[in-house]
Order: sequence, then C-alpha cells, then structure tokens
Amino acid sequence: MTKILTTTIIGLLITSMLILPSYAMDESANKSQIKHVLLISVDGLHQSDLKWYVDNHPNSELANLTKGGAEFTNAHTAVPSDSDPGGTALMTGGDPRATGVYYDVEYNHATYEAGTTSCTGPTGGDVIYDSPDDINVTRFDAGQNIPGIDTNPALIMGMTGTPQTLLVPSTFPVDPITCQPIFPHSYLKVNTMFEVAKAAGLLTAWSDKHPVYESFNGPSGKGIDDFFAPEIDSIAIEPNGNPYPVHDAWTKDDAATKQYDSYKVQAILNEIDGYDHSGVHKIGAPAIFGMNFQAVSVAEKLFKSPTTLIGPDSFGNYIEDAKVLGGYLPDTTTPGPLLKSALDYVNAQLERMVDEIHNKGLTNSTAIIVTAKHGQSPLDPNQLLRIDDGPIITAINNAWNQKIGCTSNCTSLIVAGTDDDLWQSYLSVKTQPAADFVKSYLWNYTAPATAYNGTTISVLHSGLAKIYAGQEAANFFGVPNSDPRYPDVFGQVQVGVVYTGGSKIAEHGGNNPGDRDVPILVYAPGTVKPGSNSDWVETTQVAPTILKLLDLNPNHLQAVKIEHTQVLPGLK
Repeated sequence: MTKILTTTIIGLLITSMLILPSYAMDESANKSQIKHVLLISVDGLHQSDLKWYVDNHPNSELANLTKGGAEFTNAHTAVPSDSDPGGTALMTGGDPRATGVYYDVEYNHATYEAGTTSCTGPTGGDVIYDSPDDINVTRFDAGQNIPGIDTNPALIMGMTGTPQTLLVPSTFPVDPITCQPIFPHSYLKVNTMFEVAKAAGLLTAWSDKHPVYESFNGPSGKGIDDFFAPEIDSIAIEPNGNPYPVHDAWTKDDAATKQYDSYKVQAILNEIDGYDHSGVHKIGAPAIFGMNFQAVSVAEKLFKSPTTLIGPDSFGNYIEDAKVLGGYLPDTTTPGPLLKSALDYVNAQLERMVDEIHNKGLTNSTAIIVTAKHGQSPLDPNQLLRIDDGPIITAINNAWNQKIGCTSNCTSLIVAGTDDDLWQSYLSVKTQPAADFVKSYLWNYTAPATAYNGTTISVLHSGLAKIYAGQEAANFFGVPNSDPRYPDVFGQVQVGVVYTGGSKIAEHGGNNPGDRDVPILVYAPGTVKPGSNSDWVETTQVAPTILKLLDLNPNHLQAVKIEHTQVLPGLK
C-alpha cells in the first residue's frame, strides 16, 4: 500500500486544530507586542485567486487569515514584475528607480562584462544574477556537495546559511573603478529591512529559490543571519534520489515544485521553534523571516503537469498521478485543476505554520503577511499569444546595420534584453535616434504568434501595446536619461503576449493587470484591525510596514526616503 509523499501532502490531510481569532484594533496596545513578522510571498498569486479561494473554502487557513487581518484588495507589484525586482521591492521599500534592480538578467552601460580583468575602454556589460552564478547549478545544494544528498534530497536542510559562498565571482559584472566582480548585494543601491533589523540587534532569516538572492542582505552583505536557498533550477530528484521523469528543473513539474517548496516550509517551522533553518542550532525565533512559494507560479505556467508524488511503495519507489491542465479555465479567471491543487497545497502549508506559531505560544506576538513578488499573465488561456522574439531582434539588428551601411563584422544594436511578457532592449548605441529606430521597427513589425489552441495568428506591433524609447523609458522609470541601468527600450505587451519559443501558457515581468494585481494581507493580532481596504497600494509598502510593526523606524530604509514610500494605510 502506498502513501502520499509526507513533505508535500500531509498538510492537506490534517484538519487544523486552530482557527485564528479576528482581533479588533486595541487602541491601548503597544505595537511593540509584535516581536516577529513572518513574510510569505506566494509567487504568481493574484488578488482574484485569494478571493476565489476564500469564497470557495470559507474554513481554510487563508480564509481565517483574511477574516482576522487587513486585506488590501487593490495591491500592485513593482515594475518590472519579475522575481528579482519584485522581491527587492518587498525587502527595500523601493522600485528600480531607487534600488537599481530591473531584472535578474539585465545590462549596465557602466560596468564591464563578467570575467574582465583589464578595465580599459568603453564600458557596458551583462548583469546576470541568476542560477548560472552557482558553483554547480545542476545540484540541489548549488555545489556545496553535501554528502549523501544525491540519494536523499532531505539532507538539503544542512545547506549553508551563507549561500553567497556558493557563488562564482567570475560570473558577476565587473566594477570599472576597482576592476573587481560586483556581488549581488553590492549591486543593490539601497539598504534592506534586514539590515535595519540587524542594526537594532534583531535576528533575521529568509528562504528563497536561488543563492544569488543573497542580494537581500543589502549592501553590507550581512543583513540576513540565516539564508536558506536550495537551487530551484537544479535537477529535481524524488525523496529516494531518483530524478523526476521530466529529468529537468523542479519548476518543470508541479509535484516536484511542491516537494521543493516543502523544504523551505520545514525551514520556517524550524525557525518558529527557535532553531536555524536546519533545525540543529538553537538561535531563537527571528524578528523578520519568511519564504516564497513557487507551486502556484509553476501551476500557472505549465500546460500540463502531475499534481502529486505518490509513494514510496514496498520497494522504495515513487510514481506521479496523471497530468492535469495548468492555468485557468478558458474564458474565466477560475483556477484549473493543477492550480487548484497548488492553492490547496499552499493553504495547507500556511496552516502548518500557523499551528506551529500557536503551539510555541507566539500567536499574539507574531504578524503574518501574505503577498506575492509577481502575478502572471494571461489568466485566460484563450488570450495567450506565444511569440518567438529571436527573429524580431535579428531583424532589428540587420535593419540597423543596413541603415548605417555596415556589411561585415557588424556590432548588434540590441546587445541584451530579457523578454518574458514585456519587452526590454539594451542598445550598443545609447542615443535617442537609435532608441527611436528600435521603437519604430517594433511598432511596424507584424509577428506570427501561436495561440493556446495551437493555431498561428499574425499580431501587429510585435505584440506590443506601448513602447517607451530612450528618454521616454527613463521617464517611465523615473530616472535620468544618463542612468546606465534602465532598459533603453521598454515595451508593455498586448494582454496575452508571452515571448517564448516553448510551451509555457503564462509569464510575468510586465505591467499588465495579470502581472501586477497581487494580494497584500496583514494579520497582526491585537495590532491591526481586520477589514478590507480598496486603496491603491504597492508591494514596496510591505518593508516599511514590517519595520513599523516591530516598532522600528521605516525611514531608516533609504528607498523609503527616496520614494516617500508609506506604511500601509490604517497600520500607522
């Protein structure tokens, strides 16, 4: 007889013994009663998903937290809505104009390419802070080489709490002044809430999907005491060490993604108990801690996937259930079967965390914030238009070289860019005429696109609805034209457009509603009054709110002062 994989499904089988009470604002309470803030980013989660889940599961943990907390129903991510700028916004209180972080794969006109050892001549180089920076991206421990982990992935709990030691500096962009590699935390232009908490003598922890997110340490490099970062782009392995049937990254199979997320959940449970992420070293419960879930995001992007890993059988083997459709039901915003399963999974894991907080006597001193680094677009699969951006970029470069009369050994005009469901191009010629040339070409280009049903459709304007070029792009981001970090050409896609040659059915990064409309839910017993607020708010407001809950000064965040970021309304 088989049993369901414990780390993935047990929370779904346990009925919670705790329903969190709905606290009214206690006007006499000192806000310093909140000693711990648990921040949860359910990547890909929309406000509409939260509403749908609560409406259909009124006794769920998400419903309990919503009833007992302040729900901000008109919340929005930073732009671009990618994981890196989105996560950085949560940690700093700022968007790219203050943080300088535009994407995990971007370009900087004022740095040199990775590996540069002689810093002379014109600057300009890729800035890649992603899984390729690991010692070994194929390994779950990013190259730490934990003994036995190849056959027992649960040993990942022994991964170092300082994952910056697993990064390869020669893969980083190079500072033109020092001619040295720039670590992710040094590339960030402002401090983080972890650094503010550390300066106040508080303990901090975080769990995320890549070691390069050590950038959340802030410029000091020391903001997070315990950072747990199993590599999500590594080869996914079942609990017995066998590769998943997809023999690819954890994100290529939602059952695998749930297993991956469950290790981070265990880290949170250990931290609630007063240990570090490993559950070995007793250090006390952190003042600021949390994690991001990937299961919902993956369930929105995959066309089909299994939901559950089942086993082990008497021989120690596992099997997966049948593949079901990902994303939303056509012509609706109702989650399909894979996404429903992912939402159930996240709800169950939140229930485990809440139960543990209660069991450790921390209910009245712990605030819980649920939000998302990014959403996902499109929600309705019938709006999907997949466009291969490679031919468009090649055509632009060829047309530019023809314009300037170059016939051999020509330099590409577009030298970098990442196009998920947005367009961003960095140019070798950083001038307004060059940017205008790209804008004009994009606007007049008709691209073939593949719809959800597999048919081919011609799409005007390269799939774009709005293009910002040169000074327009600088104005859009609120930076001077001379700023070397912003994309020289930035485009908002028509809803449904995803730039890919693959089979994904949704993406994030852009600034359409599906990308940006995420929940912010703040549960803080005795401190935050329950209720719904429809004011426009942004995820940049999470960091100053966390500091306020801990009775720390939000203005100690540099981005808060630069952008005048406010604490969430009603929480002051």
